[in-house]
Amino acid sequence: MNVKDFLKEIGSDFYTGVPDSQLRSLCNYVADTYGISRQHMIAANEGNCTALAAGYYLATGKIPLVYMQNSGIGNIINPVASLLNENVYGIPCVFVIGWRGEPEVPDEPQHIFQGQISEKLLKDIGIHTIILNKDTTIGQLKSEMEKGKELLKKEKAIAFLVRKKALDSDKYVEISCAYSIVREKAIKQIVEVAKEDIIVSTTGKTSRELFEIRELNQQSHKYDFLTVGSMGHCSSIALGIALNKPNTKVWCIDGDGAVLMHMGAMALIGSQGPGNMIHVVMNNEAHESVGGMPTVASKIDLTKIAKGCGYENVSSVNDYEELKIQLNLAKNLHQLSFIEVKCAIGSRPDLGRPTVSPVKNKEEFMKYLKVLV
Repeated sequence: MNVKDFLKEIGSDFYTGVPDSQLRSLCNYVADTYGISRQHMIAANEGNCTALAAGYYLATGKIPLVYMQNSGIGNIINPVASLLNENVYGIPCVFVIGWRGEPEVPDEPQHIFQGQISEKLLKDIGIHTIILNKDTTIGQLKSEMEKGKELLKKEKAIAFLVRKKALDSDKYVEISCAYSIVREKAIKQIVEVAKEDIIVSTTGKTSRELFEIRELNQQSHKYDFLTVGSMGHCSSIALGIALNKPNTKVWCIDGDGAVLMHMGAMALIGSQGPGNMIHVVMNNEAHESVGGMPTVASKIDLTKIAKGCGYENVSSVNDYEELKIQLNLAKNLHQLSFIEVKCAIGSRPDLGRPTVSPVKNKEEFMKYLKVLV
């Protein structure tokens, strides 16, 4: 189904969400039509956009649309159950949710269980759910929306769970930034400086690139914890390790979208101040792993936020030589460090995925941690 026809039937004129590769056609169409504006806002996380949508409804009385991947359902449970629900404020909303890990459809490990429970989770939090697939007709959509509109009038939320290739569009929005550092090359530099230190990497292409660098170097993967899911939480994982392995350097390779998603983690890290932790943020101002839609990282100063949170050694780099200097400085200091790497959007077209299962990664990683003091 063409996304233009889909959105016309829903009838919203305010869109907010967190980009999803399965909803790329929707993201591209909305970005092409409205840009990033008062009518279309990319939020920090899914709970954030749900509350933003609620504010829009309170101010206008109109129905908002929130788009997201099903991995973000956990982030909407609180505002749906304690804000939108008809037993609380009764705020209607349309959710459009990319269904990763759909049963019997091959997908990455982090999506499988989430995919199995997505329908049930939505039902449990009181959201009427409509399945959208590539064979859904406009007539079927109209019929489903008749029921959906009645529920919205009763101040209830509805959701579309979108299967792979259910939506299409001829719109394509290319996002770019002015930086020249290639993320994979920057990760290679980190690996060279870290040597046998611990590395915790964020979800998406960052972990995929780290895995392939180890393969190319013929190095063990035991030094790395690849956070293949749980976007926004790798820095907290790194903190938990750093506090309990104080004599070991712990590197966290993060992304701007992930940092923004759960920025409160930086406040906790700063308050604990582990001198053995180095937090590196690859900032390309985009949600690259799910299509390249922009984040708000171009409009904020991450280094000032890090300093405000209590990080002691803070820097920002946009060339390889300065990156090398800052990596070595952080390695040799016993101070909580933050390095922002301003890098380009893009990755190798032949970039693979980890060939080691998450469980195997965990077991080898823990075995290595056990021998460290």
